[in-house]
Amino acid sequence: MYVVLLNYTAPIEEIDLALPDHAEWLNKQYEHGHFLASGARNPRTGGVIITRPMSRGKLDAILATDPFCVQHLAKYEVIEFSPTKTAPELRLVNEAIPH
Repeated sequence: MYVVLLNYTAPIEEIDLALPDHAEWLNKQYEHGHFLASGARNPRTGGVIITRPMSRGKLDAILATDPFCVQHLAKYEVIEFSPTKTAPELRLVNEAIPH
């Protein structure tokens, strides 16, 4: 699994203009089953995405299609982790815990 930290590199006004396209992109990733959660950081300096388990190459390819990336509005910090403990609601997406 991954936690992706988005850090805005452009003024918030430019982010707001691209936000509808970014939201549509997020919706497609949820439809494809790639993402588990996402949202804005507080204060509003970027965002956070929690992904399902996948290869790093696949994740990088997905992130490269984000309008924020395409328009050079954000940079991404990708943190890979292997959850060893999971709330009941997330056990189905935790590959480390037998189902």
